[in-house]
Amino acid sequence: MTATAEQAKALFAPLGPSYERYGALLSFGQDPRWREFLVSRVAAGRGDTVLDVATGTGAVARELLRQKRCAVVGVDQSAGMLAEARRRLGPTVEFVEASADRLPFEDAHFDALTFTYLLRYVDDPAATLRELARVVRPGGTIAGLEFGVPRGIWRPLWELWVHIGLPGAGAAIGGGWHEVGSFLGPSIRGFYDRWPVPRLVQAWQVARIEDVRVRRLSLGGGIVTWGRKA
Repeated sequence: MTATAEQAKALFAPLGPSYERYGALLSFGQDPRWREFLVSRVAAGRGDTVLDVATGTGAVARELLRQKRCAVVGVDQSAGMLAEARRRLGPTVEFVEASADRLPFEDAHFDALTFTYLLRYVDDPAATLRELARVVRPGGTIAGLEFGVPRGIWRPLWELWVHIGLPGAGAAIGGGWHEVGSFLGPSIRGFYDRWPVPRLVQAWQVARIEDVRVRRLSLGGGIVTWGRKA
């Protein structure tokens, strides 16, 4: 696990009960919309089982149940987040504590897979994508949501928000949100400096994911990527 992953785990683990509420607030209500669009890209239905990686408090798992009526298994490395997910969803979803780069499942075990805000926190995003693809059956959808960095005239406004707005809003909320607000901007910016979207798309393709598509949402603040296991 990278130092960044350790830092993120320590930052977010205590925030489970307030994570969805303030996550929506600090994204100006966009985070739930991004998750809804992510799930809309998944080809799954009754009788299918979808693995939701980095499930957190189970927001995407819940949306999968609502939209797709499929079975869902949620995976996260944070025991604190999983405790909140179990409290919210009960036995409707099976939750497993595990790392995304070492999934405890057989090859081609799932009909589809989703992941959310994951790739910034792994040692090797390309290797993690290969591991995610490994557990999906051929033809199954793989779809991911990440924060993005807006382009053009929107970039300075984004920089202002993550440099001043997010830490300030987090301080007002309290309970560890100031640290999260201060962490997110540099984390997102640094990731896309190293892994711009074209490089990420190439990593998806190398992981044997075909028909890879990318949709920038909310002026580029969120990015949904999806494709089919070859």
